[in-house]
Amino acid sequence: MKLEIFRTLWGNRSPWPQVFDELRGAGFDGIEARLPEADAERSRFARILREQAVPYICVLFTSTPVLPRQSDTPAMHLADLARKLALAGELEPRFINLLAGNDRWSLAEQVDFFGAALELGERAGLLLSFETHRARSLYSPWVTLELIRQLPALRFTSDISHWVVTCERLLDDPADDLTPFVERVHHIQARVGYDQGPQVPHPGAPEYADALAFHQRHWESIWNSQQRRGFAGTTLTPEFGPDGYLHHLPFTDVPVADLWQLNQWMARTERHHFHRFLGH
Repeated sequence: MKLEIFRTLWGNRSPWPQVFDELRGAGFDGIEARLPEADAERSRFARILREQAVPYICVLFTSTPVLPRQSDTPAMHLADLARKLALAGELEPRFINLLAGNDRWSLAEQVDFFGAALELGERAGLLLSFETHRARSLYSPWVTLELIRQLPALRFTSDISHWVVTCERLLDDPADDLTPFVERVHHIQARVGYDQGPQVPHPGAPEYADALAFHQRHWESIWNSQQRRGFAGTTLTPEFGPDGYLHHLPFTDVPVADLWQLNQWMARTERHHFHRFLGH
């Protein structure tokens, strides 16, 4: 099985030439970025993707990013998804990484919504990988496991750092059996969270060794499952980001680390980790 590592453009402010020079220089294989909804911006992005010839994972949000508008109904989310899938198809993404729904909906509403979303993906000819994320439908492992029981065709992006915060602990108790979820993970977002936050200041810091080890065990369980499922390749995006995720020093508002350096560290570490996993 081959590992492809994607660069997130979340928090990136560099010009396009620099983005791709840095990406290749650091050994990344592609980019993961939000869908440009404006026609001119999307057309320019499509041209850049063709010129650079790099794989692209398209990030979509139903309703508004990142938090959904609370007044939007499931029907409104589905209409928004159908519109955005049509736009995303123009960019020929590898697949769609989708942050969907709202954590406040009832389970019955969630089941109906995800069933309809799967149909929209099939109709558009795009694979939907639903991301685990706070404030969205998949904010909790227990809600997600219940959805799987009713909709086994769901496929997922695992960003387990969100669940660590939601449950306020590393999910390593013997009772925390996430097997049905692991068996359906399509893509990994590699950010290390801890019991009080979705992003440690630095994943290499010794005080967060237990958190890093937990996340790496989870990723290994996904790789094992993907091998059993016959995956020829797997994708991973180091996703340390801004917007309150990156720690800042009090009073000065100085960030404690550089995001690009953090994501490069994560990419190098997980490439080595993956090679060890394969026994190389």
